[in-house]
Amino acid sequence: MTIEIRQLRMICAIAETGSITRAAARLELTQPALSNQLQAIERMLGDSLFVRSRTGVVPTDFGRRTVDRARIVLSEVDSLFGAAGRPSPSTEPLHLGCSHLACVPSVVDRVQDGRLGQVMLHVESSAAVLADSLSRGRYDAGLVANAEGFEVSLARSVASRVLVPRYPWFVALAADHWAADRDEVRLAELGGESWIGPPGADDGSLAAFRAACLDAGFEPRIRFEAPSGGARELVARGYGIRLVEPTFAAPEGTVVLPLAGDPLVARLVVAWRHDRLTRAQADLLYQDFAQAYLAHVADNPTFHRWWTAHPEVHPVR
Repeated sequence: MTIEIRQLRMICAIAETGSITRAAARLELTQPALSNQLQAIERMLGDSLFVRSRTGVVPTDFGRRTVDRARIVLSEVDSLFGAAGRPSPSTEPLHLGCSHLACVPSVVDRVQDGRLGQVMLHVESSAAVLADSLSRGRYDAGLVANAEGFEVSLARSVASRVLVPRYPWFVALAADHWAADRDEVRLAELGGESWIGPPGADDGSLAAFRAACLDAGFEPRIRFEAPSGGARELVARGYGIRLVEPTFAAPEGTVVLPLAGDPLVARLVVAWRHDRLTRAQADLLYQDFAQAYLAHVADNPTFHRWWTAHPEVHPVR
């Protein structure tokens, strides 16, 4: 028996919502119907894809690998058979929205070659704001970072293609922190720490963080709210610790460590409006984003090792 595209969408919807009930609502199915479909898919694949958690359902190791591959397949299918329509000619600059990532300067390097015309880049701390701006036409395209299980929805006028289906969040600590000389640290060991809350909490990043902490046995003590750049000094001076995107090189006075078992993960999606980019332009933009991201993977040696060990998450060339 061959798995169908609609079944791949089902398991991705369950992974993204963290709930069979919410996934069923998104897919316009009943909860029993989706549960029956999931059981049929698991029988077909020969292993369990999800297990129940305190907050809903989470993928098993096998399920996570399956979802990663399913997202790549669906991304290519959607890119190939996405909504048709020829963008209207425009003399306006192309407005790109981008999550706050280490690759932002390299994105600028890549898009200045003129292939996409004049480009204006906007950096957003919130994936929800970025997605809404795409839907409203404020941005023409973007690179969106989503917390796993809390993915933002994109309007029908916006196409998307997965760039990196899964990558872990790391934690930034002061250089003299008791865990600074570790190769990794367990999230449960950080229960007594003061935390700097993730920016753009309306996009699900804060909810994902709290859920992971609760699974680790503690309620996080969030003492500070600060923009990504503004939190660096707070970390360096030992006032708090925070989650970081793993391609950032550790600023002076800090160390960046992986969390054992990757309890917090996200994914990167390239999105664009059908009425502003052609398929060929979207492909160019995808490759620009991919090259910009890859240029920073080695900036954090620990993440570089993780990346090398997980070729299944690498961008599709």
